[in-house]
Amino acid sequence: MQTELSFVHLIMGASPVVQLVMLTLVLASVVSWTMIFDRTKTLRQARLEADDFEDRFWGGRELSELYREVSRKDAHARGLAIIFREGFREFAKQKEHKGIAPMAVVEGARRAMQVTLTREMDRLETHLSFLATVGSISPYIGLFGTVWGIMNSFQALGSVKQATLALVAPGIAEALIATAIGLFAAIPAVVAYNRFANDVERLENHYEGFVDEFTTILQRQAHVV
Repeated sequence: MQTELSFVHLIMGASPVVQLVMLTLVLASVVSWTMIFDRTKTLRQARLEADDFEDRFWGGRELSELYREVSRKDAHARGLAIIFREGFREFAKQKEHKGIAPMAVVEGARRAMQVTLTREMDRLETHLSFLATVGSISPYIGLFGTVWGIMNSFQALGSVKQATLALVAPGIAEALIATAIGLFAAIPAVVAYNRFANDVERLENHYEGFVDEFTTILQRQAHVV
């Protein structure tokens, strides 16, 4: 009996529908963990890059010098670096045109930074919707497999004269495995989604705070002839 109720034996003996449910959940779990590792690395790198750039930005250097450095060294700049680069580029471009009001120059730079910030947030939020989906629907997919497996077990009882626990136990056990796999896929996805969503929100606040501070600096620069 112990061999018959082994984990592998139960999976191999499950109905095709239940096996398909299990396979779907296992694949969803594998993809989720791949995305979890990817987002962990990406968001950690984003925090480090933001801290590093702010140290450079508030280090007392000229904005034009920092812009040239970012444009030259950070060809693939991300986060605050690219927000600064696009904002200062638009500011310098607008300021070259005579007759434009200083506040219009600053507003153009701010819009450029907001567009760049939106693109950066889209990049950071990549895969989060998939994790949320896996976390919300995996238990229901597993429950579907469980219901289907139990239904088959009870249908099989109709063909026997005497029902015993030994007859229904394997079918119910294999059905419950689907629920277990569903929870195994859902729980890490939910935990990771909540953590990443909080990290992304904090980075967004960080970026928006920088945009406000940089805009204030540009307002002073705009009135300098």
